[in-house]
Amino acid sequence: MTPEPLIRNISDTARWVAMCRATESDRPDALFRDPLARRLAGDRGEQILRQMTPGGHWAFALRTHLIDRAIESAIAEGFTTVLNLAAGFDTRPYRLDLPREFHWVEVDLPAILEEKQGLLRGETPRCRLDRVPVNLVDVEARRLFFARLGSVSTKVLIVAEGLLVYLERDNVAALARDLAASTCFQRWVMDLASPGLVHMLQKQWEKTLTRAGSPLIFGPPEGPAFFQPAGWRPREVHSLLHAAARARRLPLWLRLLALFPASSGTQGSRPWSAVCIFDRA
Repeated sequence: MTPEPLIRNISDTARWVAMCRATESDRPDALFRDPLARRLAGDRGEQILRQMTPGGHWAFALRTHLIDRAIESAIAEGFTTVLNLAAGFDTRPYRLDLPREFHWVEVDLPAILEEKQGLLRGETPRCRLDRVPVNLVDVEARRLFFARLGSVSTKVLIVAEGLLVYLERDNVAALARDLAASTCFQRWVMDLASPGLVHMLQKQWEKTLTRAGSPLIFGPPEGPAFFQPAGWRPREVHSLLHAAARARRLPLWLRLLALFPASSGTQGSRPWSAVCIFDRA
C-alpha cells in the first residue's frame, strides 16, 4: 500500500505553520503566545514540522511576529478592518489585543474555513470576525468580494501571510491591481522571498510540495519594487534574517550572515526573505 503523502494539499501547509506557532509559544522567551495553535495543527502538523523544518521554525516565528507588529501599528493609526487573504489556521482575532468594534475578515477555500470553524467552536474572538469562502484564483469571484467589502469599509489593512509564494508572477500582479482598485484598501503587509530563496526551498521540498500541487513559485527579482506598477509603494521592509538575529532565534551557522547589512532593493540568487509593508500609491 502506498503511504499517504506528508502534505496532501495546500491546506496542510496551514497545519505546518500552526505547529510553528505552537513551538514558538512553548518557549519561555516566546515572541507571542498562541494557545490555540497546537489544537489547529494536530498530529499531522507536528509530523510536517519534524520532517519539513528539522532545523527550526525561526523564519515562521519571525514572520508571524513582524506581521503582528504591523497589524498593531495599523490599528494605532486608525485602521478599522483587516482583510486576511488565505487566512488558513491563523488565530490573530483570538490572541491579539483588538478593539471590540474592529472588523476582521478571513478569506480562504471553503473546506479549510469549515474545518477551522469546527476546531475553534466554543472560542470567542476579541473583535467582529467574518469568514468568507472565496477562491482567490477565481478572478471574477475575488473582484466581486473586494468590491462588496470596499463598499462597507473605510480603512482596510490587507494581510497576505504565506500566500504569494504559491502563485504565478502574473497572478500576483493581477491580484495586486485588483486590491489597489479599492480606495479603502490602504495598506498591505506580506512576506516576500528572493528568487534564490524560492529556488533553494523548492529544491529542498520539491518532492513534498510539488506532489501536493503546491510548488513554491513566486520570488520577484525586483524585490518589493515589483508591486509599484500595480499601485503599491513600499513603506517598510523587515529582513527575517536580521529580525531573527535581534530576537536570538538564528542557528549558529546563520549568525555570521546577519552581520551583513540588510537589503530592501533588487533581489537575486542569494537567499532573502522579508516582511514587507506597502501603502496604496
